[in-house]
Amino acid sequence: MSNAIPLRYRVMILLLSLAVAVLTVSVGVLSWNAVRLEERLALAAAAGRPGGPEGASAPGAESQDATAQGAPGPSEGPAADAAVAPADVAGAVSGMPAALRRDGGLVPQQGPLPEGLGTGERRDIETFRSAAPSVVNIESLTVRTDAYTRNVMALPRGTGSGLIWDRDGHVVTNYHVIGGGNATRVTMSDGSAWIAQLVGHAADKDIAVLRIEAPAELLNPIEIGSSAGLAVGQHVMAIGSPFGLDQTLSTGVISGLGREIMSVGGRPIQGVVQTDAAINPGNSGGPLLDSVGRLIGINTAIMSPTGASAGVGFAVPVDTVRSIVSQLIEHGRVVRPGLGLVVDEGDLSVRAGVRGALVLMVKPRSPAAVAGIEPTRRDMRTGAVVLGDVIYELDGETIADHLDLYRALDRKAVGDVVTLGVLRGTARRSVRVRLTGIGS
Repeated sequence: MSNAIPLRYRVMILLLSLAVAVLTVSVGVLSWNAVRLEERLALAAAAGRPGGPEGASAPGAESQDATAQGAPGPSEGPAADAAVAPADVAGAVSGMPAALRRDGGLVPQQGPLPEGLGTGERRDIETFRSAAPSVVNIESLTVRTDAYTRNVMALPRGTGSGLIWDRDGHVVTNYHVIGGGNATRVTMSDGSAWIAQLVGHAADKDIAVLRIEAPAELLNPIEIGSSAGLAVGQHVMAIGSPFGLDQTLSTGVISGLGREIMSVGGRPIQGVVQTDAAINPGNSGGPLLDSVGRLIGINTAIMSPTGASAGVGFAVPVDTVRSIVSQLIEHGRVVRPGLGLVVDEGDLSVRAGVRGALVLMVKPRSPAAVAGIEPTRRDMRTGAVVLGDVIYELDGETIADHLDLYRALDRKAVGDVVTLGVLRGTARRSVRVRLTGIGS
């Protein structure tokens, strides 16, 4: 008896295999078109949104990060095409309508004040009218080439706020506002929109500096104040674009000083100003002002179980901002004091029962290397991990972990000589180290 498959069955199997292949290809094409359609719908939504709460619904840095528990985080999303030419970026971004629009610009018409206003009301209105032209809306965008049509398109990622720093076109905002995109558009109070170039950023302090090529006569730099001498209970004002609602004013008081939040770079930001003025997604990067309109901080994060304002907001103090911004404008980066080593930020110290900053790596010819500090290494014979030196003290200040070390170094300057308490095994010793400049 023959075991050969009859011809008609072989034909049926072949046809069935072809049908499955066609179905697989069709599903793939449909999935591809669905992705392209999603991108086009996102762009169309941005083109049609009226500048209301819907404008805050686009995924992006601000919609995700300002809702963190006191610590904004970096935006994540699809990688943008790295090969998009600057001219194509300009064309794609300029082709998008402004996310915020109001007849006569973004700042409300400044007519006569109503009758019967109190002194405090008049002060707040006058302060807002004076400071509002210095506040801008920031749009983080992903400019990419459509793989289906090869057209260059700009997709909105999120919105935030910023402020005009000087008449050279420098704009200051939070790093987490722009960190997820590859293009940024700045919309000024007169409604004009400008493509911004990144001057530099300091993720460790959540500060970024942009630059726009706007005429000097259109630029209204904010008045810079000081965060030294602030007092709890002091009246403050916040201006920004919460949920995409442009030029929104909220008022409150300084409800705490000397707070600490974690930056997107994983390092603590110290001396943070706490306020009960309403700060919501979209406010990040905008100014916190004193009662006469001077900048005292940049609104950065909130503490909230819902992502909306719960009356606990945080602003990076202006004295810190001024120092960071001046370095970014002059050098494009921030130079901070360091030892020339890497310490453990994970759980190795915890698992090893180490109290202090465990040294993982030491840069050759760095101050730490010159001082003879030993890194963690692996025993070449047994393969066991040999723990490095542990820094447990800096100038008499106890160092319990890596964050304590970062805090202590933030209070020093490049060139300072510090005394470290170093533990190696069970032996303790003191070493003097001259701090070097570490770029970020």
